[in-house]
Amino acid sequence: MPPMTHKRTISEPGPFNVDQLRSGDRYELTDGHAIYCAPTGGDVARRTGNAFEIIDSDPMVEDAGIDPGFAIGHKTLRAPDVAVGVTDAPGWVQGAPPLAVEYAGRGQDERDLQLKIAELLEAGTRWIWVVRLTGPRRVEVHTQEAEVRVLGIDGILEAPGVLKNPIPVIALFDREASHELTLRNLLQRRGYEDLDQALTESRVEGREEGREEGRDAGQRALITRLLEARFGALDAATHTRLDATTGADLLTLAERLLSAKTLDEVFAA
Repeated sequence: MPPMTHKRTISEPGPFNVDQLRSGDRYELTDGHAIYCAPTGGDVARRTGNAFEIIDSDPMVEDAGIDPGFAIGHKTLRAPDVAVGVTDAPGWVQGAPPLAVEYAGRGQDERDLQLKIAELLEAGTRWIWVVRLTGPRRVEVHTQEAEVRVLGIDGILEAPGVLKNPIPVIALFDREASHELTLRNLLQRRGYEDLDQALTESRVEGREEGREEGRDAGQRALITRLLEARFGALDAATHTRLDATTGADLLTLAERLLSAKTLDEVFAA
């Protein structure tokens, strides 16, 4: 059972059912009671992207989502900011996610947050990370088995069996740190442990072919795979730009992948 801090406080069921809500509605449900979900501020919106790209790119994860609706029975619908366990199908996800992330900024309704945590844990969620954006930078770790743990900015988050890699707390706040972890994850999904190994192997492939062109081709192929994993299918113009890039400039492109948010940033002069 969840700790006492997660005890539910609503006793009388409300009039609404999950099937009365549609995707895009600004409401969640708790035991039939509608809870209005206002648009988020810039601080929450930006940092939600940090959590999503790190978790979604983890080598063990194939099913993460932003703001997915989880139907817990017929009268409760909860939508974590980021969650694992999102099915690729229309309609609400049935049950509860194994891992959920909530960002709590200014104006956070603390009573509703604690109720949401309790409902998700009771439904089977194993970890809920609450990222606090007011006061000292910290993350609260809520689980079914233990009291709430609070990790400071130097802490490390883990979700064994759900995520392969640990996540430093700072990466849920800092854009550059989140990009570095995302690139690491994308490389691991391609069979490399890190960027150094990937570049080293591409150089070896080039030397084995005995040509400068072979070395560049190996690095270009690696960068192409990483760009596609990060930004999706590349258009003809991007392939042309890659084909025209050689030598040290290819290494520069690889390094820019650590922080670039768009393809234009990768190829910036």
